[in-house]
Amino acid sequence: MRIGGRGERNKHMAVKIRLKRVGKKKAPSYRVVIADARSPRDGRIIESIGWYNPLVEPSAIHIDEEKALGWLKNGAQPTDSVNSLLKRAGILEHFEQAKAAAK
Repeated sequence: MRIGGRGERNKHMAVKIRLKRVGKKKAPSYRVVIADARSPRDGRIIESIGWYNPLVEPSAIHIDEEKALGWLKNGAQPTDSVNSLLKRAGILEHFEQAKAAAK
């Protein structure tokens, strides 16, 4: 039996919750995505869980709370920018409450 290799997926890959830039030049908009930590910023993603538009006032944030909480519980690490978006959306607070209640 062969372990590893090209055809098999690594069961313990590092997963990040991060921003993927979309939109046109000088007018950025972002998708909040789940991606392998080794993939490039706008590379292959696992799942899209929301979007962020910094150009409107106030900034528009839409993140699917159920999907975000599910990925956080599974160990996905948010980047600094996504961490601040999750705090502003109140999702990180729900995650901390659920984590404290599980103990």
